[in-house]
Amino acid sequence: MLKQRVLTALALLLVLLPALFYAQPGPFFFIAGVFIAAGGWEWARMNGLNSPLSLFAGALCAAFCAWAWWAGLLEVALPRVWWVAGSVWVLAGAWILKAGVPAWAKFALPLRLALGLAALCLTWLAVAQARLMGVNFLLSVLALVWMADIGAYFSGRAFGGRFTRSKLAASISPGKSWEGVWGGMLGVILMAMVWRFADGASGASASSVYTLLAGKGLSFMLIGVVFMTAMSVVGDLVESLVKRSAGVKDSSALLPGHGGVLDRVDALLPTLPLAMMLISF
Repeated sequence: MLKQRVLTALALLLVLLPALFYAQPGPFFFIAGVFIAAGGWEWARMNGLNSPLSLFAGALCAAFCAWAWWAGLLEVALPRVWWVAGSVWVLAGAWILKAGVPAWAKFALPLRLALGLAALCLTWLAVAQARLMGVNFLLSVLALVWMADIGAYFSGRAFGGRFTRSKLAASISPGKSWEGVWGGMLGVILMAMVWRFADGASGASASSVYTLLAGKGLSFMLIGVVFMTAMSVVGDLVESLVKRSAGVKDSSALLPGHGGVLDRVDALLPTLPLAMMLISF
């Protein structure tokens, strides 16, 4: 299993890294669009659609990406879009998690589909605009999610098992603990401080999200990174809730050893639009 995970990760890096650092952003936009379309297919399957309709859902995501690219939306500032997206993520995320696993299937199917596909399409738009802002900016947002996950893993293992009342959402994801959340947040805060210093010391041509947020005040940066970290956890929990409702362990088997695309990008779905919202203040 570990060998399979490593091989899949290496294959993904061989595809993603050259596209990310290529002088022109087009290849990265295309690959990101393929992932988003795959995520749309997975979302539709987990919500009970048959194969043809699930493929159609994925095609809708791909069509949106192509249209947004063709229409020039990637170069247009969209503060209102990010404010709406961020607000919906906060409110809908709380609503979904409060309702719990049994209630998810009772929500109207068109609403469930619309929420998921809209989140995926807006994530592609956010990641594309982030790439245009610079590789440093995009990587800083991605690294926030990675650090939150890594910090939560090690902190949860070190401290979570010692307590009996520290489960974050036992009915949704039993392995997550509050100790993991706090550890992830601490890791992100430390990384943000170091990254911001490195931006200044190296004279980075493109600012990271941390430098841009710190430009509005250090307290704003700290609140912003804690907020994005918390919402990355919400994204992870929402996808786990949907999988439990569907009775599946992974969103698909597209990525051997890793599950599906949604299993890898769930925490990014709220974080990328929220990063764009915060820098639009």
